[in-house]
Amino acid sequence: MNTDVRRIAPCDRELFLEMSAEFYSSDAVLHDVDRSYHVRTFDELMRSDVYLEGYIFEADGAPAGYALLDRMFSHEAGGITVWIEELYLRSEYRGQGIGRSFFELIEKTVPAARYRLEVEPDNLRAQSLYRRMGYEFLPYLQMIKDKDNG
Repeated sequence: MNTDVRRIAPCDRELFLEMSAEFYSSDAVLHDVDRSYHVRTFDELMRSDVYLEGYIFEADGAPAGYALLDRMFSHEAGGITVWIEELYLRSEYRGQGIGRSFFELIEKTVPAARYRLEVEPDNLRAQSLYRRMGYEFLPYLQMIKDKDNG
């Protein structure tokens, strides 16, 4: 399977809205949001190239998922923290190495002192992947990876 990770583009609007609605209706998320939330998120992605970034995952040219990340300065981490806010893979593409490829790409191309992501407490599969990628749990359902300790 040929996989690719690319930045979200304006032409991805409907695809992003579709996949983000799938993400929020999945077992990975314990709450639901309405379509206007997804529209606002996409609009912010198109306005901002500094803080919020979005990526589309493709497998053999088909949309397989997406990820959103935010960058912020953290005194605690001593520099920029990349916060992976959402990461969604369609079920048929899980276990294909796409998530791992995304983390490797982000850690190589988005410099940070710390990488941080949110994980729902019952998403054991994701927790297992992140542990194997070197992330540790924080006490409030987030995981971190300090660049110097990774």
